[in-house]
Amino acid sequence: MNYIKDSVNLSTGTIEEKRVEIKKQFLQTYELDEKLFDLLKEKKFIYEQANRLRHPLIFYYGHTATFFINKLVLANILKHRVNKEFESIFAIGVDEMSWDDLNSGNYKWPTFEEIKEYRAKVKEIILDLIENIEFTMPINWDSPMWIILMGIEHENIHIETSSVLLRELDIKYLKEDELFKYSNEFSQNYPTNELIDVKGNTVILQKDRKNPIFYGWDNEFSYHKAFIKDFQASKYLVSNGEYLEFVKEGGYNKPEFFSKEGREWLDFTQAKYPIFWIKKDDNYFLREINRIIPLPLNYPVDVNLYEVEAFCKYKSSKLGFEVRLPSEDEYYRLYDFVDAQNKDANIGLKQFNQSRVDKYKFDEFYDVVGNVWQWSLTPTYPFDDFITHPIYDDFTTPTFDDRHALMKGGSFISLGNETLKEARYAFRKHFFQHAGFRYVKSSNEYRTKLNNNVYETDELISQYCEFHYADGNFGVKNFCVNSVELLKPYVNGLKTSKALDLGCSVGRASFELAKLYDEVLGIDFSANFINVGVKLKLYDSLIYKIKKEGELFEEKSISLKELDLENIKNKVTFMQGDACNLKDIYTGYDLVFCSNLIDRLYYPQRFLDDIPSRVNKDGLLVLLSPYTWLEDYTPKENWLGGFIKDNKEVTTFETLRENLSLEFELLDTLDVPFVIKETNRKYQHTISQMSIWKKK
Repeated sequence: MNYIKDSVNLSTGTIEEKRVEIKKQFLQTYELDEKLFDLLKEKKFIYEQANRLRHPLIFYYGHTATFFINKLVLANILKHRVNKEFESIFAIGVDEMSWDDLNSGNYKWPTFEEIKEYRAKVKEIILDLIENIEFTMPINWDSPMWIILMGIEHENIHIETSSVLLRELDIKYLKEDELFKYSNEFSQNYPTNELIDVKGNTVILQKDRKNPIFYGWDNEFSYHKAFIKDFQASKYLVSNGEYLEFVKEGGYNKPEFFSKEGREWLDFTQAKYPIFWIKKDDNYFLREINRIIPLPLNYPVDVNLYEVEAFCKYKSSKLGFEVRLPSEDEYYRLYDFVDAQNKDANIGLKQFNQSRVDKYKFDEFYDVVGNVWQWSLTPTYPFDDFITHPIYDDFTTPTFDDRHALMKGGSFISLGNETLKEARYAFRKHFFQHAGFRYVKSSNEYRTKLNNNVYETDELISQYCEFHYADGNFGVKNFCVNSVELLKPYVNGLKTSKALDLGCSVGRASFELAKLYDEVLGIDFSANFINVGVKLKLYDSLIYKIKKEGELFEEKSISLKELDLENIKNKVTFMQGDACNLKDIYTGYDLVFCSNLIDRLYYPQRFLDDIPSRVNKDGLLVLLSPYTWLEDYTPKENWLGGFIKDNKEVTTFETLRENLSLEFELLDTLDVPFVIKETNRKYQHTISQMSIWKKK
């Protein structure tokens, strides 16, 4: 089968033409994802865990479908869920973040047949939306059709990551049938690599959110420019044969070749050769996705970044001068230098495996695009004017941590956005992802770190950092500190084992509650927000920029030590979650604390119906809200108050009382003011009502 490799062009054509093209891409992607799992000999094997840092395979079979629904609900395009339980358990847990819950004991996975039926329902919903959703041309990231494209491109990513997980799975669980086309070009000979000149020039990337040609993720947009001096790059990707020289000379037994993190990985794994190599007696074999073949010395090697760094040090010692990985900008310069966009490559599932490193020519180089992803030494960082997409605000920002490195060029299985020059995907340095590398000899400067891992780039998050962690303004106390202080008298004499800070934002109240409770869990819908709390636990301080006026900003910093919170930080954990669709495991709390949350939920009634079951007997439910209902956050039909019904005013507090009085006793209501600084001369003064409810 010939797969559609390219993304849909979003800037030209008619609306009806786009409907046809997007439908075709959706069906290909959705069906291809399912076909991958047909490689399992028996459906029960879908519950196997190929990598202990990832969920069982069943998660990924369900995740890509629930992603469509969760994002469409968030965008207010869909009014109703398909399966509330599935859209919770399959929502989060992909990239080994601290808030990913990988404890299988916390999940009761549905049957394969149930997920297959769910996927079929989602398929019909998406097809109907593609046919009928209203949109205009060009399609940009404000368009409702963008959310459909987001789901398609998200599934393209998971087709690739799931193929890696299948490759990591014990081969006894996989069919030997060639459901996809393999190409057999392996040889025990391999070409000798050499360094070839790349002429320097200016690198420019520019992508317009209002008029993109193709779909793009948040990190691709805006403007980036860099000048790259002349350098040299290896003619070929590093082959298994070239890498075998490193292995045979005991490279894995020489810790001096590895970085500090690399040595820790080496000690932990006790690796002696690449993960997809298999050694039997003195012979090496290669694990492809669902078959094992004699090690093809002429194929590119699959390795993680720690192994790449070690090889480059080894190679430098052999050559007598330094070679290293290319930076992201050096890759772009090489791409432009050979006009890679107009060359044939092993990409887009032309075949189900790698090809020889001397097959696809790009002028004097080979495989500038395709075959395997190419590691760069550049950590994920934002271009100027970076902003997150409101419907997927945690696509990139959690990777701004110096633990993720950018990969370029795509692999044999890459489709859609992954095949584009401007695509910016990053993985943790110890992960495996059909990824190899080429090396360069270069005097160009390159980025190595993001300001000690603790720099907050998002303007909105910075504003919340200021609100949560700075002192009060105009005599009004810090809202988070004051709220917890006001709560203290009502906590006296009650059990203080577990607290849930639901809608925790950037985490100040979670830390303050840890002064009163033995264990505090902060949950927020936005990974952007909880990542602030996670970083504060890990690092000495976090730097952010707050607006003074216009385009002028000042840097400020947060430190738990300076706030006298250092000694209780280990009592606090942060997780990502949806307050309108919480996982069942979040229960048994002596306090559920919800600060300025309820009027920002897309379905607050669901929250009210569900939350009583999460609170222990004699436990507290604390709700703070200014009751500022806005259709930007909550569809008007879902407001709890602030409207007239049957010629009578309906207030939010009346609705809260009606919903909670059966199971809770109202202890008190208090007014809690707060002031948000927007600029040096503009502040927002608001009064939130705190209602304190005790479970009967």
